[in-house]
Amino acid sequence: MSAQDFGKVAVLLGGRSAEREVSLKSGAMVLSALRARGVDAHPFDPQQRGLADMIAERFDRVFIALHGRYGEDGTIQGALELLDIPYTGSGVLASALAMDKWRTKLVWQAAGIPTPRYELLTPASDLKAVAARLSLPIMVKPANEGSSIGMSKVRAAADLEEAYALAANYDSVVIAEQFIDGSELTAAVLGSEALPLIRLETPREFYDYEAKYRANDTRYIIPCGLAAEAEVAVRRQVLAAFGALGCRGWGRVDLMLDAAGKPWFIEVNTSPGMTDHSLVPMAARHTGLSFEDLAMRILELAHVG
Repeated sequence: MSAQDFGKVAVLLGGRSAEREVSLKSGAMVLSALRARGVDAHPFDPQQRGLADMIAERFDRVFIALHGRYGEDGTIQGALELLDIPYTGSGVLASALAMDKWRTKLVWQAAGIPTPRYELLTPASDLKAVAARLSLPIMVKPANEGSSIGMSKVRAAADLEEAYALAANYDSVVIAEQFIDGSELTAAVLGSEALPLIRLETPREFYDYEAKYRANDTRYIIPCGLAAEAEVAVRRQVLAAFGALGCRGWGRVDLMLDAAGKPWFIEVNTSPGMTDHSLVPMAARHTGLSFEDLAMRILELAHVG
């Protein structure tokens, strides 16, 4: 498709979630890339402008660079479907499922996709019993946040209460998840292809918000170090995990590889970061796709329903 074929394009950025700061950066980079390729692209921040403005602007296509609630959870996707405007990324159901880490696990378990054991935490939970059943260390996370916001790695049972309180500050549904000791991997999905795996290494407790967006000591290793056949097998499983949720277009699947080489799937991001620290552009670059190429390809994949 030529730049003119896309018509007038809205780049949705900012929004109302806890990931607003990251979304503003992602959106600015996407906007710049599309304009550099001649696309008639315009920024649109749903925190500052409503659906009436979206209708009045008469956009032909939307690039969703929102992260988190109201942008990645099926909400804006549903609105765009009602307006019959093609948009990037997954549809309403897949977006809502992928945003909810608990329900993602339920679907994966039903589909036979390996995912770490977990328990839901409530104010009434016996935290010591949870620690005993899952074994320390344990990851504690809000079910409906991204960018590792509200997440903790708990090494002592006595620290579970504080970790639960932090996560509950962001969401009423909190997960305690078995920690898989091994390599942390991420896989970008573009169309029907899983891009080369990236291995993440950080001196921090885990790949948290600081490591993702601010730290300069996070290591991104690509090729990831797996033998070619092993990587092909994992990438095939990545597509299965992505597809089980009904995801489409593009996204990112996060997983752990244990000492035996078995992948354990953690979550799917249906509108991943597009900043200078982001993983999808990094994987795309390794295959020869520039940031501008990537943005154009994602926009090509936009559709309704």
